[in-house]
Amino acid sequence: MQIILVSRHLKAARTITIMPRHVLTVVVVSLVVLFSTSALFSWLSVHWRLPVVEKLLVSMQQQESKKVESYVSNNLQLMATRLGELQAKVSQLDSLGERVTGLAGRKIEPETAVRPGQGGPFLPVPMAADELQREIDRLAQAVENKTDELSMLESKLLEKRVSERLLPTILPVKEAVFGSPFGYRSDPIAGLRSMHEGLDFSAEAGTPVVVAADGVVLSANYHADYGNVIDVDHGDGLTSRYAHLSSVDVKPGMLVKRGEKIGAVGTSGRSTGPHLHFEVRMLGVAQNPARFLKQGAEFAQLKRR
Repeated sequence: MQIILVSRHLKAARTITIMPRHVLTVVVVSLVVLFSTSALFSWLSVHWRLPVVEKLLVSMQQQESKKVESYVSNNLQLMATRLGELQAKVSQLDSLGERVTGLAGRKIEPETAVRPGQGGPFLPVPMAADELQREIDRLAQAVENKTDELSMLESKLLEKRVSERLLPTILPVKEAVFGSPFGYRSDPIAGLRSMHEGLDFSAEAGTPVVVAADGVVLSANYHADYGNVIDVDHGDGLTSRYAHLSSVDVKPGMLVKRGEKIGAVGTSGRSTGPHLHFEVRMLGVAQNPARFLKQGAEFAQLKRR
């Protein structure tokens, strides 16, 4: 690009040629001057604490402080929430522990040991955020482990408790006298060697008869040999039989609970006197009822002739 200068003081016109490098040089110089001026103004403003710059710096510091405070507040809120969750889990563990000890048949005795005397001024030592977080993580892990452990123990104890309730382990007649045992004997009527597939409990006619375990009444009818007889299903092929009853208080299909009255001692059927004939069968095969009754505390106190 060329520029022609014409002046009355000059005898001839003057021509100036502008090259691209000249334009680039001018732009670069202008930018350098602009940035230098801005930097100088900023340095002078900070150095001499000009009001405008000082207000700007204070505003920036306040905004940064608010961000930090908000971050810390949110973290503290999260930590407080986490602590609340842990406290709730501790309460759940206490309740679970009570249920587990209840299933185990034990009570948690209060701590009676005398603690040594202690005292002095209270000088709290605050924990840093990272220390508090580590403590929360440790407590959370401990709570989780204890919860899993107690839940598994509760499940096993519950299964054991259920299985125990389904086993005929309580005496079907209270205050009875132990009669004929399980096994071979001389038949009381025929006088010949025979197999006795149950236990006999001698008691007065009308003495209550209770079911030895939870179950469902399979049948309640009259049989020529057993007289008035009740069969109860305890699950998994295990049944119990109550024979020679004077009365029957249940019907087939009824749910009966351990220790519930189902009839009364009598002498119906093939019998020589008032007593209860009690059988336990597994898949139809007669078992010695004493093996089950000995698991309870009542059998050892049973009167014997």
